[in-house]
Amino acid sequence: MTAAHTQPGASAANKGAWEPEIIAFCCNYCAYAAADLAGAQRMQYPPNVRVVHSPCTGKIEMEHILAALEKGIDGVLVAGCLEGGCHFIEGNLRAKHRVEHIRGILDEIGIGADRLRMVNLSAAMAPTFVERVREIVDTVTNLGPNPLKESAQQGVVSK
Repeated sequence: MTAAHTQPGASAANKGAWEPEIIAFCCNYCAYAAADLAGAQRMQYPPNVRVVHSPCTGKIEMEHILAALEKGIDGVLVAGCLEGGCHFIEGNLRAKHRVEHIRGILDEIGIGADRLRMVNLSAAMAPTFVERVREIVDTVTNLGPNPLKESAQQGVVSK
């Protein structure tokens, strides 16, 4: 990963020692390229965001997102190609449908839909990638730790 690292945080000072753990599932052709460009240009965003390289957001199954949250990840960002610009034709549209479905589930079970977000980017949109990463970090920081985090750390959650 060539993603840029952090600027020492005002959020850490304001919210105590806790920093949210975020996973960003990024498609190969656009979002991952934007993350790579952000790193190459030394743009900074919080280091608590882990970029996961995916061939296409359409290949990210519901189970991947739910498993991350079940294991205590505080937030998930799914970043794909611009709508209508998916290299796999409709992969990002399938991902958008899945993300909306999962957001509904997260609200139903009390975890909160705002822990999951999908964005669409082109490969040249490094500043937008950084901005969207900061937005989800801020949102999840305000939500607080994933309610499943403590159970996951104690080994109560299986997998």
